Amino acid sequence: MMETSSQLSVQQAPHHHHQDHPTVPPGDSPMPPPSQALKKSFVTSLMEAAALRTPSFKEDTYFVSSLRPSEKKALQELKDKLMAYPGPAEHSMWGIPLLGGDERADVILLKFLRARDFRVADSVHMLLKCLYWRKDFEADKILDEDLGFKELEGVVAYMHGHDREGHPVCYNAYGVFKDKDMYERIFGDEEKLKKFLRWRVQVLERGIELLHFKPGGVNSIIQVTDLKDMPKRELRVASNHIMSLFQDNYPEMVARKIFINVPWYFSVLYSMFSPFLTQRTKSKFVISKEGNVAETLYKFVRPENVPVQYGGLSRPDDVDGGPPKPASEFTVKGGEKVNIQIEGIEAGATISWDLVVGGWEVEYSAEFVPSGEGSYSIAVEKTRRIISNGNAAAAAAANQEAIRNSYTSKEAGQLVLLVDNTASRKRKVAAYRYIVRKSAPA
Repeated sequence: MMETSSQLSVQQAPHHHHQDHPTVPPGDSPMPPPSQALKKSFVTSLMEAAALRTPSFKEDTYFVSSLRPSEKKALQELKDKLMAYPGPAEHSMWGIPLLGGDERADVILLKFLRARDFRVADSVHMLLKCLYWRKDFEADKILDEDLGFKELEGVVAYMHGHDREGHPVCYNAYGVFKDKDMYERIFGDEEKLKKFLRWRVQVLERGIELLHFKPGGVNSIIQVTDLKDMPKRELRVASNHIMSLFQDNYPEMVARKIFINVPWYFSVLYSMFSPFLTQRTKSKFVISKEGNVAETLYKFVRPENVPVQYGGLSRPDDVDGGPPKPASEFTVKGGEKVNIQIEGIEAGATISWDLVVGGWEVEYSAEFVPSGEGSYSIAVEKTRRIISNGNAAAAAAANQEAIRNSYTSKEAGQLVLLVDNTASRKRKVAAYRYIVRKSAPA
């Protein structure tokens, strides 16, 4: 690779109003139709119930020295009570003995204590119940099982990258079950549902395998749940089972729960299962309506780690034997044009780049500008309007996910990428990255 540099330049442009969107005097707003007003009231109530959180969440350190005296006492009482139960040598989770002084065990025990507000009796009950469940469920063997859900892997539930603080991220998307045949095949009867829940636990166990279980380390994961096209019936049945299973047996394993593509009716469903969640659990929720997916995820996850279908740069086939190349983030305000200038490209070099704009609805083009006098600019990609309809599958089919291209220069110069947001008032998050490779010697 060769040394190059890039810079952004911004150009403001006037916003043109269209006749089908009349202007409204300051302080006034157009009256939405009844159905729209109803939907907005649901969304408003949802946002009030679980407001968008800021990325300032700090995970508990799990250092025993930082505990309050009452919490230290509760931890010792929990160990004493656990020792009193038969078979203390068998009391272990994720290969970590819960008794014997291992600092990793303190992390696990503190998770159960925090889940029950340091009430020792309740924590003991929860812990023992979980130990019996793991033995009965054979949870320690689940990672080696082939449960026959190949068609769901990488689609319905999967681990993918890390957030900005190092937490493993688990993505969940149940929109595929809007297909009735698929729904019946997976959830058609009690046995099928049990098998699916076992597979879903397997995915979670893969994420837990990535945790440190160490004071000051990464001890929980991030859950991202995509509600796009999710059937209401499936949400009521399977999601309630999953939530109950996880909350009972995986306390404090989720640092943050991010809901994306939230439909208007979710507030009704949220109100149904909300009473079964602890206040501590609900405080970790992030709710993002449709159209704000990339903007929401970028608060927590770097663009190079966000899957392309959610406005990121990470593709399933990106296997280069190492961590992804970091992306440069920027924003495109409404009425702005942004030029990305990648300079210092030598003759014969090949430049490869990725570019993404959250929500798109912009014009995009790329050109190569030679540095020699009398040379003409070369249109690498002609100007085109990129429109996103919010559907990940359709977006992929229409090439509306991250742009990826390359160009081999015949002479020295710079590559200019243009993002034109002048037809919109909405600010958009965006990211790009590039690699320049010198030509091989003759």
